[in-house]
Amino acid sequence: MKTLRAKIALLLVISIVSVVSLITITMASILGTQTDTASELLSRQAISLYAMAKRGGTAGILSDRPAPGEVDAGQTELLRSTTARLGTPLDLSVTRDLDDGRLRTASIRVGPQGWLMLDYDPPSAPEWWGWLLLITVSVGSIAVFVANRMSEPLALLERTVEAVDPNGALPVLPEEGPTEVRATAAAINSLSARLKRAMESRMRLVAAAGHDFRTPLTRMRLRAEFVADDEERALWLRDIDELKQIADSAIELVREETAQDAPEVIRAGDLVGSIVSELRELGFAVELTGADSVCVRANRLALSRALRNLFINAATHGVRGAVSVSGGATARITISDQGPGIDPAMLDQIFEPFFRAERARHQTFPGAGLGLSISREIIMREGGNIDIVNGAAGGLIQVVELPAVSGRADPFPPKVTPAVRF
Repeated sequence: MKTLRAKIALLLVISIVSVVSLITITMASILGTQTDTASELLSRQAISLYAMAKRGGTAGILSDRPAPGEVDAGQTELLRSTTARLGTPLDLSVTRDLDDGRLRTASIRVGPQGWLMLDYDPPSAPEWWGWLLLITVSVGSIAVFVANRMSEPLALLERTVEAVDPNGALPVLPEEGPTEVRATAAAINSLSARLKRAMESRMRLVAAAGHDFRTPLTRMRLRAEFVADDEERALWLRDIDELKQIADSAIELVREETAQDAPEVIRAGDLVGSIVSELRELGFAVELTGADSVCVRANRLALSRALRNLFINAATHGVRGAVSVSGGATARITISDQGPGIDPAMLDQIFEPFFRAERARHQTFPGAGLGLSISREIIMREGGNIDIVNGAAGGLIQVVELPAVSGRADPFPPKVTPAVRF
């Protein structure tokens, strides 16, 4: 009962049923009075016939015994009390007709002469419970329909938020239906267009800044070559190289944000195995310890770039990396290393751009601090998730989970080329 539409429906049902109940109680009171009036008229008629029978005006129509049938105790008591109230108590009994269950016969004893018969159809009390049940069901159905129509704009917002893709793009909504729904859809579409333009503008700004950054860096490198002191020249060149890596990483991050390559079905174990083999050839201490047969749907080049960054991170900062692939509802890629781990207080910051964890690793390695940010961006865009925790025996454990799919992978996958290290 936490949703707005449920609250609206409940309010409508309670309001309408309450009004109908008040009307029903009023009508029951009125009809109850009419029932008492009908009983009084019947009792007066019985008294009149009894008086005529006593005077002999109904000779020949008296019976020597009361009417057969099942005695109706309620009607008997009602007529006896009513005739007594009218001043002429009668000795009578009311029986129900065996053939017609609704017909009643009042047998009135007229002294030794016999019994006077009076057939009648008693007024029945209406079935209010059935009426209220019918009203409640009908009103409930109408209330649910009305609540759905009233909360449609909110439901549209809910569906839109749930449909946001991993890139953060809002779907284009059809501007049709009731006025409120059309207005909501138009507002969401306008918001989506403005957000898209703002994001693209900022991505172009970052890419342009990273690109323009290279020209002064080149000039600085040329000037640094003419520094006479070898030690001073080495320091200048190291700082220039780090600035160049930051510029390249920023451009790479923009490229990953805007990439829209078509996904394909990939054997996760084969992709991981090929990346591990290439990194081992380049001298990185990383090995594949196991690989189940599981497929994922993703962009091959982007996913290989993300995994390569994670493997290199384990092989450099973690001394040696071990990779395994397990299957199930998700493809789970686990990367563990033998490094010192990271301060638990810094784990929440590890995916932030330009984050460096040398304080935790006690080593200094080249890089701009964007590798993990880019890897997470790629993995989340493919519908997956990445989590990094400290291992119980030391080192870091990086866990990548991607939705597993059924199907046949490309039998001739393109060769994965090494990417720029971050």
